[in-house]
Amino acid sequence: MLGFFGGMANSLNSAANATEVLGSLDNPIPNRNIYQKIKDHDLLDKRKTVTALKAGEDRAILLGLAMMVCSIMMYFLLGITLLRSYMQSVWTEEAQCSLLNASITETFNCSFSCGPDCWKISQYPCLQVYVNLTSSGQKLLLYHTEETMKINSECSYIPKCGKNYEESMSTVNVVMENFRKYQRFSCFYDPEGTQKNVILTKLYSSNVLFHSLFWPTCMMIGGVAIVAMVKLTQYLSLLCERIQRINR
Repeated sequence: MLGFFGGMANSLNSAANATEVLGSLDNPIPNRNIYQKIKDHDLLDKRKTVTALKAGEDRAILLGLAMMVCSIMMYFLLGITLLRSYMQSVWTEEAQCSLLNASITETFNCSFSCGPDCWKISQYPCLQVYVNLTSSGQKLLLYHTEETMKINSECSYIPKCGKNYEESMSTVNVVMENFRKYQRFSCFYDPEGTQKNVILTKLYSSNVLFHSLFWPTCMMIGGVAIVAMVKLTQYLSLLCERIQRINR
């Protein structure tokens, strides 16, 4: 009898175990939970990646726009200073000048800064240089730059105004001796003939103008290229995503 009941108990235990196994196969909730967690984790990683890429793209676009704005500001500043002075200059043709006379004629008053809201009066010697323009044979007054004529039309060279007159005189003497040493030199004249004088050095030559506009242009091109590349990347990403959806 004991053996019979023992066999019955073992049979019942086996049946219970089989029922549990079948129940676990019929209701695989733990496996689904694992797969769902993996899927959620992948989606979270994708969202983080997309967010990081979006932030990087926004920064790149802002950088490109900032570069374009800076280049426009540089163009504006150069346009109202360097470019305007270059366009207004009438001394466009280069020629050879030969020295006729270089002498100090008189002194003129000038003012210099001695501190905040402080100005003092001083003097500087006026150097006049007359040259012969070899292309026309005219006797003309030579100016150092375009600004020299605007400051004082009677002087060819104007030293920096300072409190020491002797120092200014020494500087002018050195310039005068250099003119006497080099009798022939290059100069610029007005081909239209409106200005009856010549200048020794142009403040803004075509070479200076080119180098001044080169870097803002490079910055503008770089900014446009950055924005264009980001927009192209976004477009290709959307196109790839649409193709993947169609293939699914």
